[in-house]
Formats: sequence, C-alpha cells, structure tokens
Amino acid sequence: MQKLDNARYLTLREGAQVLEADGTGDKVLRLNDGSMLKLFRRKRLITSAAWYPYARRFVDNCTTLAERAIPCPKVRNIYRITDIARDAVHYDPLPGHTLRQLLEKQAASDALRHQLGAFIAELHEKGIYFRSAHLGNVVLTPEGALGLIDIADLSTYRRPLYKSQRLRNFKHILRYEQDRQWLLATGNNAFASSYLAHQSTCNAQDLDSALA
Repeated sequence: MQKLDNARYLTLREGAQVLEADGTGDKVLRLNDGSMLKLFRRKRLITSAAWYPYARRFVDNCTTLAERAIPCPKVRNIYRITDIARDAVHYDPLPGHTLRQLLEKQAASDALRHQLGAFIAELHEKGIYFRSAHLGNVVLTPEGALGLIDIADLSTYRRPLYKSQRLRNFKHILRYEQDRQWLLATGNNAFASSYLAHQSTCNAQDLDSALA
C-alpha cells in the first residue's frame, strides 16, 4: 500500500466529482480523467479491517474476479492517506450501466432476467459469494457481458458454494423491493429457471423457498 501525503492527495482529487459522501467525508470520487477514487475508513477500533483493510480486500477481490473471468474494475493503485485517516483505491470503473439503471429506464427485459440468472449461477459455481449483490452492483457492459462493482464485501472460495451459501445469497439479492418486483414479476420465472439450468446444486424447491 503506497503512502500518499495530503498535498499529493489534494492534487489527485483536484476538480473531482463527488459521487458518494456521508457525514464523515467523501467516499467515492470521479477524477478528471474518468478514473475513480474510493475512500475507506475504519469504522471501529477493534475490527478485522485493522489487519486486512477494506481497500486491500477491494484490490484482492478485483484480482480474484479477473482470474475467474468475471468483469470488474481495474485497479491502478492502492493508497494509505494518513493525514485524513483513509485508505483509497484508484481504479478504472467497469464501463456500462447497472441493471438498476436499465430498470429505471425500462430497458430491462426477460432476456436480461435470464442472463442474470445464468450469471449468478456462474458466480456460485466459481466460488464467489457476493454479500452486496443487488441490481445496483451488477453492470451490463458494452460487450453485453455482466460484471460486478463495489466488491469490497465479497468472499471467494476454491470450490463451488454450498447450497446453504447459495440460498442465503439470494436473500441479499432480493433485499430491495424494486429488485424483487422485477426479478420475480408475477408469472415470470426467467431468472429462477435460468439459474437452475446453469448449476447442479439447488433444485426448484430449494430456490422457491429462498425466493419466497
């Protein structure tokens, strides 16, 4: 992790657009060249982030996803900015639109539901457990592939996920009502049937229980 003093940080972020912030300060910046700077702070004194910072997790997850052929952001650098008590990841964003953006534009379809079901199955088969899975964190790229963003809260395994992990992950995917309504529209089983067709661990009854 490279140290970045306050003067160099201010130069890096000069003219940046603040995309996300809270009461503690900036969280996500779009820099002048279109790249992104994501800032992380340790929220508690005693936490796993003390020995495995969130910024490092983000970088490691990008590396693992790329190795497993899942589109994701491309990291340029990782910084520790002591003057503002933050770690930061400088990266190129994954191009495209999130599924939630497409849904809001009424550009989502059964074909996209089907593609998402296959994509979630692919993640599970490749041992990827994405706790922050929702339509705002899945991107449809210009090439027509699906990829992941905001990936600090992600665990990876050398084996496919167990059934219990898969079913628990569906609870994360469906936690936003807007997402649930689109994925599970009355009489529409494109998402569920596509997931089942691309994996061999869960059966229809298992999935019905998880999606209820």
